[in-house]
Amino acid sequence: MFEVLMYDGGVYRSEELFELVEDMGGTIIQKTRSSQILTVTMSIPEEDKTAIIDFCKEIGGEVKSVPLAGTEIAVVGPTLGRHHMPHPICDIAEHLRRQGAITVVMGLARGRGKLTSQISLEEKMIIDEYDAAIFSLGNFKPCVEAKADLFSDIKVPVVLVSGPMPEGAEDKCEAIVAGVGRKASRMRTPPEREKLDEMVDKVGKVLNDKKALLEEDPLFVHPAEIKQLLEEYEPVNMCLRPAPVVLHLDGLRVKVGYQEHHEAIENMEIYGRKIGEICRLSPSKINDSSIIVRIKTRSEVLQEVPGREGADDT
Repeated sequence: MFEVLMYDGGVYRSEELFELVEDMGGTIIQKTRSSQILTVTMSIPEEDKTAIIDFCKEIGGEVKSVPLAGTEIAVVGPTLGRHHMPHPICDIAEHLRRQGAITVVMGLARGRGKLTSQISLEEKMIIDEYDAAIFSLGNFKPCVEAKADLFSDIKVPVVLVSGPMPEGAEDKCEAIVAGVGRKASRMRTPPEREKLDEMVDKVGKVLNDKKALLEEDPLFVHPAEIKQLLEEYEPVNMCLRPAPVVLHLDGLRVKVGYQEHHEAIENMEIYGRKIGEICRLSPSKINDSSIIVRIKTRSEVLQEVPGREGADDT
């Protein structure tokens, strides 16, 4: 069994940490550096956890478990205006990041007004690129209930966050966290922090349910294995955008243009197969800014190309 840990500390002797993880058979999921501060999310064998923790303490860093690592989550507000994008949305996104998730904050183009709120097909398709979505609505119960239709046909799991507990929204989302509405200050008090923890717990449960579905017909390869291969591709290695390769539960987001790079990526080989054979590549709906890679399941790959050995036979 593997366990995901997050290291938070300085860059001092960080190369030794990377080498230690590699020697243990683990994987570096994400690295984020800000000046001399380094945050590393890593997946390591459970039996080597103590050795990693001891080394991180030796070099002056802290280590903690992160249940949401390897996921990308969208935190959605009705609009980007100050009326709908208050402090709680930022606090929610930051709290999820501290639990290992990569988060983005987005606002809908026509989300304001109980009777006029809308979501476009393009916005739905953008949200569906992520592992899950959190919709943060407001303080008025009739307004929240009316706006529940915004996410009724989103394909990825949705967690609704609002002030009151809405009625009739249970069938339109996977979980609801009430008690977090619009407010003009940060979520700093103990009850507010407990609400953020409750949110993480519910998002974690929703994602675990999604993982359980994937385990019924496992992916042909683990996303981290393709991530390691893509990091050797020069345009990805030289990319200056934060987190050039982002893990999803069923694939990855690669932050290079689709038109220019998809053929080269499709022709890369892993376990004797081309990535184009075992994955579906598509351009991101956000201005072709990245490539969405969806890994096929083992049954899909073996059905399309029968008679060849799978990754689990290597």
